[in-house]
Amino acid sequence: MTLPGQLNPTPRILLGPGPSNAHPRVLRAMGTPLIGHLDPEFIGIMEDVKSMLQQVFRTQNSLTFPVSATGSAGMEAVLTNLLEPGDDALICVNGVFGNRMADIVERLGATLHRVDAPWGEMIEPTQVEEALAKCKPKVVAIVHAETSTGVLQPLEKVGQLATNAGALFLVDAVTSLGGTDVRVDDWGIDAIYSGTQKCLSAPPGLAPVSFSEHAVEKIRSRKTKVQSWYLDTTMLINYWSGEKRAYHHTAPITSVYALYEALRIVLEEGLENRFERHLRNHELLKNGLEELGFKFLVREGYRLPMLNSVVLPEGFDDAEIRKILLEKYNIEVGAGLGEFAGKVWRIGLMGYGSNENHVNCLLSALRQVL
Repeated sequence: MTLPGQLNPTPRILLGPGPSNAHPRVLRAMGTPLIGHLDPEFIGIMEDVKSMLQQVFRTQNSLTFPVSATGSAGMEAVLTNLLEPGDDALICVNGVFGNRMADIVERLGATLHRVDAPWGEMIEPTQVEEALAKCKPKVVAIVHAETSTGVLQPLEKVGQLATNAGALFLVDAVTSLGGTDVRVDDWGIDAIYSGTQKCLSAPPGLAPVSFSEHAVEKIRSRKTKVQSWYLDTTMLINYWSGEKRAYHHTAPITSVYALYEALRIVLEEGLENRFERHLRNHELLKNGLEELGFKFLVREGYRLPMLNSVVLPEGFDDAEIRKILLEKYNIEVGAGLGEFAGKVWRIGLMGYGSNENHVNCLLSALRQVL
């Protein structure tokens, strides 16, 4: 038998759509010795994680916790818990992840209604209003930060429309949480999910979620069982809440350690300071890229500061330049998806990775390559 060598991956500057570089303090936290997932000390860590997540989500929701799986499982968790076969769901689609929500809705046996916008553009509230005049959905769902296009979607008006229509308002905040403002309570969000590997700067593997009391009531009054046993919130709530914790699954202890430290770092910096830093580095990158002939895909005012989608200059060899950046400069940037493949780059400046040094490294490397 040939034994593979010891793990020694090349250090990279991760400037793609995720994962982002984890903070060194987070990596050190992952080396903390394991304890049992029902150990009283670990229960205390879980409570601290919940409390810190509530602060980052800006919510008082008691049912706020990290699902033991990646961000896509967070998407599935909120939809699977809130929808039953035959329910109507209105899904806003302007990229890959809106499409993914629509796919899950159909797999659940719910009736799908769509509001579509071209990739690279936001969903207009008037579109949602027109759709709500034609259906009575249980859920209205939208992506706050569409990772496939770089669009930052305004939420307040859409949330008001959903609430006025008697629907639950569901939001994908996988890329936005910790990098731009997310206000669950103020914006009337009933269910939200995110991921740890983007602006929280922890490894992938957990999906923070939060459910309003109204959403919890809807889950408790279901006529059918939640289709996923693993993601069934009616059981998970007994593990993540209450004085007597009921065993549900073996939590990924090390991943929870990582999230614990990542959230401490976010709150130490302060949310407003963190948001300002992401904007400042976005502007630095924008100015440098425009000098090199890149153009932004999304119109100003609706661009994600942590995920920059740029149209490549004429004659620019997408795959070859990304290969040179990776192999010569150890810099990873993301390729375009779908109709943007070969035409667009997605450059991430997320969490710990959003800093002036990373921006200048990329711009310097591009100047040399070009």
